[in-house]
Amino acid sequence: MQLKTLQTPAIWLAAALLAGCSTQSAYQRPALEVPAQFKEATPEAAEAGIWRPADPSRAQVPDNWWELFGDEQLNRLQQQAATGNQSIAQAAARLRAAQAAVASSQAGLFPTLGSTAGATRSRSGGASGASGASGTGGNTGSSGNISTNYSLGLNASWELDLWGRVSGTVSASQASAQASSDDLAAARLSAQASITQTYFSLRAADASVRLLQETLQGYEQSLKLTNNRYRAGVASSADVAQAEAQYKSTQAQLIEAQTSRAQLEHALAALLGLPPAAFSLEAGAELPPPPEVPAMLSSQLLEQRPDIAAAERRVAAANAQVGVARAAFFPALTLSATAGYRGASLSNLVSAPNLFWSLGPSLALALFDGGARTAAVESARASLDLAAATYRQTVLTALQEVEDNLVTASALAREQQVQIEAVAAAQKALDVVNNQYRAGTVAYLNVLSAQTTVLSARRSLIDVRNRRLAAVNTLLKNVAGRWQPLGPASVQGPQAVAR
Repeated sequence: MQLKTLQTPAIWLAAALLAGCSTQSAYQRPALEVPAQFKEATPEAAEAGIWRPADPSRAQVPDNWWELFGDEQLNRLQQQAATGNQSIAQAAARLRAAQAAVASSQAGLFPTLGSTAGATRSRSGGASGASGASGTGGNTGSSGNISTNYSLGLNASWELDLWGRVSGTVSASQASAQASSDDLAAARLSAQASITQTYFSLRAADASVRLLQETLQGYEQSLKLTNNRYRAGVASSADVAQAEAQYKSTQAQLIEAQTSRAQLEHALAALLGLPPAAFSLEAGAELPPPPEVPAMLSSQLLEQRPDIAAAERRVAAANAQVGVARAAFFPALTLSATAGYRGASLSNLVSAPNLFWSLGPSLALALFDGGARTAAVESARASLDLAAATYRQTVLTALQEVEDNLVTASALAREQQVQIEAVAAAQKALDVVNNQYRAGTVAYLNVLSAQTTVLSARRSLIDVRNRRLAAVNTLLKNVAGRWQPLGPASVQGPQAVAR
């Protein structure tokens, strides 16, 4: 039997004393001053039907927040995108990879166990003889010793996590997985908002197409009337040319609106995960009225937005990596053990005389590395500062986005009302000018000007309604989902993907 033991009580005592030490520093969320309420959450916004005062008795915004618009076609599109959108699929795949990284890092907390088996055949030694006596020569020799050895064994090793290197790596990977989970929520929310806005832009294009088609019918009648008056000697050839120019110009606008509509339909198909040739949407639906957005405090925004939660988790991951980098300055203590059988006969290999084993710790410490460890720590600290700055900027951008869309939606609500009045006034002016032209008291140029004003006012009204819906859509995106950062236990299984 081969016996190998290492009696090192000093090393064991040192390990026991140092087991409670760690290079990991306590994590604190980066400090950021957040206002108690939004600047643009004014009474005017509530009066405009944009910002609803907080009322606990009223129902919260549903998870399917786009249903507040009351458009069944939009609801069907959102359901289709839930399984077809490729941005969501990419984020889900990244989450699975992050969860696998957590499992991989956790393996370092446990011993590794391996097995070996082998057979070797070797030759050693050898001699040769010279010429003999009595004048008779001859050569004698030996081929040496040829032997066969067999071995069968187990080996185990375990690095004690004295300085928190392994646990720090696990913490970093868990925080990264939590960030990936929030990235998935953010990707889903972004896709939902993009689908909603693209759908409304497509419906606005439908409205523009209908308006231009109706206007062309009116311009065609005006062109016929002008031609008749010209043949009767009442109108000039310039009037005919002006009427025809207006008609052709509006035709060009119609072609442009139809092209824009087709492109929006293609964009919507891509968001649904479909090729444009496999998707079409019938024209005809009207733009819905924008719903009210519930009031909320700025601090609540920080709790609900998934992109903010993801940025905060990346700060936690970077903080853990600083501790991992520091641990490289301290020795690594590894416990190793080997046991097995070694002998020349395979038939009785597993027997007591052939047994061997060894057990003992080992310490490893780099004494000189040219500053590599110091540079690694500085790099980790810089990454932490970068993650903290990114987190603060994400929060500031979120607050700015809400403030921008609050003031935009409120202003557009008032602008829409003014634009409705402008359309009515332009139409009234056109009716008066048409009557005057038929009576021969004004030139045809006055009719053209009035018609152009009406068309411009009506197209502006469509644009204002679409931009107002876009602002409210963004506000709902910011406040609708009840997103919460995931805890460590939530990133262990596939249920996190369905978050």
